[in-house]
Amino acid sequence: MWDKLPSTKPIPQTIPKPEPKPIIEDKPEPKPEPIIEKKPEPEQPKVDIALENKKKELEKQAKIELEKKKKTELERKIAQQMREEDLQDNKAAEKQANIDREKALNKLQQDLLNENNVADTKTASAANASIIGEYTEKIKAKIRGNVNKTLCGDGNPELRFDIGLLPTGELSGPPKLVKSSGSAACDDAVERAIAASQPLPLPTDPAIYAKFRSLNLRFKPNE
Repeated sequence: MWDKLPSTKPIPQTIPKPEPKPIIEDKPEPKPEPIIEKKPEPEQPKVDIALENKKKELEKQAKIELEKKKKTELERKIAQQMREEDLQDNKAAEKQANIDREKALNKLQQDLLNENNVADTKTASAANASIIGEYTEKIKAKIRGNVNKTLCGDGNPELRFDIGLLPTGELSGPPKLVKSSGSAACDDAVERAIAASQPLPLPTDPAIYAKFRSLNLRFKPNE
């Protein structure tokens, strides 16, 4: 019976494989850096000290000359500007002097003209006054010739009349008694004589006639 039992085979054991050893690669040795040889610096040419000093002196001299030239040019421009300003001032002063002289001359001429006008006016006024006086006396003489003097007595009465005259010598209106002689008969006699004396003598100059357009006549009939 036990022979009929299945035989048990032994289970084969699994042997683990050994881990492979890591492959260590050999690192290449670093290459040595190439040695760069420094090029020798070119030798500086030896400077001639005397030549260098001379060059510096020439540069300094040129700079001084340039500054001197600039200063001279600036002074020339300033002097030119001052001359131009002086010239302008002189021209302005001369122009103003001419204006002042012209004004003075015009004033002198105007003063002389005014003096002449005044003299002419005085002369004309004197002449006009003479003519006015002359014609006033002519008017009085004509009126006096028409007065009935017996009505004015033996004294020397004085009357004043305002009379208006036309250019023809005619009365422009009735005479107006301003001052009485003190006698109504005498006053009336003179008023009648004024009316009877028309036309009264008048100057022909219109400017002088204007003085007679309205005349204040002072009259003494017994003169």
